[in-house]
Amino acid sequence: MLDPSRIRAVSLDLDDTLWPVAPTIARAEAALRDWLAQHAPATAALHARPAAAQALRAQVEQDRPDLRHDLGGLRRETLRRAFLAAGDDPALAEPAFEVFYLARQRVQLYADAHAALEFLSARFALVAVSNGNADVHRTGVGRHFRAAIAAGAVGVAKPDARIFHAAAQALDVPPAAELHVGDDATLDALGAVRAGMQAVWLNRSGAPWPHGPEHAPHASVPDLTALCRLLAGVPVAAPALHGVSS
Repeated sequence: MLDPSRIRAVSLDLDDTLWPVAPTIARAEAALRDWLAQHAPATAALHARPAAAQALRAQVEQDRPDLRHDLGGLRRETLRRAFLAAGDDPALAEPAFEVFYLARQRVQLYADAHAALEFLSARFALVAVSNGNADVHRTGVGRHFRAAIAAGAVGVAKPDARIFHAAAQALDVPPAAELHVGDDATLDALGAVRAGMQAVWLNRSGAPWPHGPEHAPHASVPDLTALCRLLAGVPVAAPALHGVSS
């Protein structure tokens, strides 16, 4: 059961917690396809063949284990190899990636996210913890966060305890004083519990908990509004914050 009196900081997942990620990636992929069609038609044709694109990605993952947790690095290298395979200039991989990356930051927040971020950041120090490559500043929510921890930067991904501990360290609190909130039962809730944190599972779909009662999160909520109600009685632990520090 959640113990609100222990909470001094809150870590938040991003994709599928603050915004739906699938339409975001679809829009970014569409922007990339349009750019490739204009600047590198041969690579565009290769990229349009799902089997070929998946094979390139799989080969990069095999050849570059150092990029395993760096989604941006994986995509850059996959694009570079696609340009090479198609006979185009591999130097185009960087501007192509930037087209995708900028479009990937154009998120559409869930209806409850703005109010929840205002509520949470007025009460707690917030840190973003993500396996993806969303940038909280570029997505427009950076002012709410004191820090952002990304798997690509720290070299480990959720549910590894080390990424959760990096988040706690960034806010100068012990793991036991941090509450983690995220949508993924395994990566977020189970990972945070095993890292010694309290965890709230954001379960918008009403799915059953998949890991057994011994690993259950401290609470489960159907949306961010319910999360705010759950924490409404917690004394204010931090002033409103003014953006991410690196």
